[in-house]
Amino acid sequence: MRSLIIAAALIAGVAFAPQAKAIGCLSGAVAGGVAGHYAGHHGVIGAVGGCVAGHHLAKERKLQKRREHQMQQQTAQPVHDNQ
Repeated sequence: MRSLIIAAALIAGVAFAPQAKAIGCLSGAVAGGVAGHYAGHHGVIGAVGGCVAGHHLAKERKLQKRREHQMQQQTAQPVHDNQ
């Protein structure tokens, strides 16, 4: 009965929580959890590490795309000569 109450509380907390910006975290957590499990039954530690790494990589990818877009915008503008 106690585990049912805890599960219901967790589901309610997730359902009513504001949207998190966990870009890359879920895929990293899954990969890290699996790797941690096979590396010595440390799945939770692997999931946390994978979440952090996945989020960092997703942020870097997003930043790189933004830089590329800015470079394309700068090169697409015609250069005017005032001669």
